[in-house]
This record gives sequence, C-alpha cells and structure tokens, in this order.
Amino acid sequence: MAEALARSGDYRVLRRLIPRIPSSPAAGQTKVGILLDTETTGLDHARDEIIELGMVKFDYTPDGRIAGVRDTFSAFNEPSAPIPPEVTALTGITDGMVAGHRIDEAAVNAFVDGAVISIAHNAGFDRKFAERYWPVFERMPWACSVTEVDWRTHGFAGAQLGYLLNGAGFFHQAHRAVDDCHALLEILDFVLPTTGAPALALLLENARKPTMRVWAEQSPFELKDSLKKRGYRWNDGSDGRPKSWFIDVDETAAKDEIAFLRTEIYMSDVEPGLQRLTAFTRFSARI
Repeated sequence: MAEALARSGDYRVLRRLIPRIPSSPAAGQTKVGILLDTETTGLDHARDEIIELGMVKFDYTPDGRIAGVRDTFSAFNEPSAPIPPEVTALTGITDGMVAGHRIDEAAVNAFVDGAVISIAHNAGFDRKFAERYWPVFERMPWACSVTEVDWRTHGFAGAQLGYLLNGAGFFHQAHRAVDDCHALLEILDFVLPTTGAPALALLLENARKPTMRVWAEQSPFELKDSLKKRGYRWNDGSDGRPKSWFIDVDETAAKDEIAFLRTEIYMSDVEPGLQRLTAFTRFSARI
C-alpha cells in the first residue's frame, strides 16, 4: 500500500526510522565521526545539567557518504536537583529514569577514541555542555548541522530536525538523545537535489572553512534593527564575552563587514573586535 501511494504522485509516505545496525569498520579509505546529542535540565551550559547523552559512531568516505555505523552510546545522568516538569514533558525523561545513574568519563573517552570530528544538530548548545563534563571534546573539531548547512537553499523551509527527517522520508521518536542521533545520521546521508551529494559532504566542506566573528561593541542602540537585519546576534555578556552584537562571516567577507560597520553603524574608522574561528574553536564556551 505504501509503495502504491508513493507511486501515485499524490501522496508522500513517511516510514518509521529504523536505526542502522552497528557493523565492523567499513573497508577502504574512511574516517570516523561522532554524532552527539544531549538532553539537559535547561539552556544554561554553566548552570544546568546533562540528564542524557546519546552518540552514534559512524564511518564516512572522503566524499561525505555514510559507510556504516560502528557503535552507539546512550546513558542517563542524575542531576543535583529534580528535573523541571517542562523538561520531562518535552523529553519524557523522569527523575525515576535517571535516579542513581552517572555517565562514566572513561566510557565516553573510549567511545570517542579514533573519531576525527563531532557533529551536533545545534553544536552551539551541545558542545558547551559536552566540554564542561568531558574535556575530550575540547580537543576535537566540531560541525553544526543547523548553522553550517543552509537548508533553505536546498529545498527545505527550515532546519528543525523532525522537519528535515520528514523531508528524507522518515519519522522518529523526537527529543531522546540517541534517537535524535540516528535521525541526524539519515539526514546527513540524504542526497541534496541541488548538489547531487549527501548533506554530510556540504557540512564538512563548510565546517573546514575558517570564519571571522565580528563584534559591534558599543554600537548605537537606535541602530540595533540594522544590525539584526544584517544577521547580527546579541550576546548578553553572561558568558564572559562582550555584551555586544556580533556576527560570524566567511574569512573572505570580514573586510566587507568592517566596511559596513564603519559606514552604516559607527560613521567612523573604528577597529571592531575580531576573532578567527575554526572547527576546533567554533561553538566552544572557551572562546
């Protein structure tokens, strides 16, 4: 029935995502990556706590094709305070499920060993939490499948995980860490019609490019809408970084961004703060 509906052209059929079965390392020239997802008690990486960690270890080829799954990791962690009701409503994780559980650092290190990159669907969130708990993630390059793939230019209306998975023809149990990792694996293996290559290939290409973070410190308040329209984001200073608007741009576009600030925002030859970011530093709280 599903095949008949799909052939009709009037229906799209979504299939339940069945996680790939781990197998022996793929033959040939491959590299190893980690897909990582955390569930937490809140959004503040310095104060809130991880309650679940999920990871999928996979092989991929130089051209960005998924060659196979090596292993999966799923573990609970009991926080120091009860899980907020809104978190339980979102994730289904209760205090009883995490009671007495701790995520063993040695087990995390062993699982990550051999991987050359960590990928998360919102690495700006997951990397900060992961680094706080397990220093091994401080030394790894990271990629973000939300911000480092412009999904809209490839036929999607947004970057929400469930929506992207639907576009690949699947549905899954959302907001559980390892399940979201399996979903992300299928999304990254999806061949983009605009490139003819898997989304992973584009993600890796973009992650390798250095970027510049440009800070518009002490910019006039009345021009904040101009900054927002151009793509600047606000940092409230609570993380130790400047209380300021900022934007991340390709390294080659930094001069244009400085020119914009000088002519449209400050009306003078200011020297805005600049940070050069790579996959090793991008998304980290340490910068």
